[in-house]
Amino acid sequence: MRSPREPLFLARQSYRRRRIEDAARLLPLLGVVLFLLPLMVGGAIGNVRLAYVFSAWFGLILSALILARHLGRDAAQRSGGSQSEPTSSSDDPTGTR
Repeated sequence: MRSPREPLFLARQSYRRRRIEDAARLLPLLGVVLFLLPLMVGGAIGNVRLAYVFSAWFGLILSALILARHLGRDAAQRSGGSQSEPTSSSDDPTGTR
């Protein structure tokens, strides 16, 4: 008989980052579905549908903002939180300009 497999351990931060990346990849598809819903219902375009389209648009922008902030924060934590500063010509170790 086979021995039971150990569950694959993934670090919490890398797992969360990958799920956020997946959500960011699916956001355009969600946008297409949300914008096509009023067209599939049919009929005349009224105030309710117009309000729906702009609400969906605002929701997509807000979702993209939230996902981008999470991904940016994770990227900053992975790089150690320090911004790389450009080196001046006097700091050039090769001595060439």
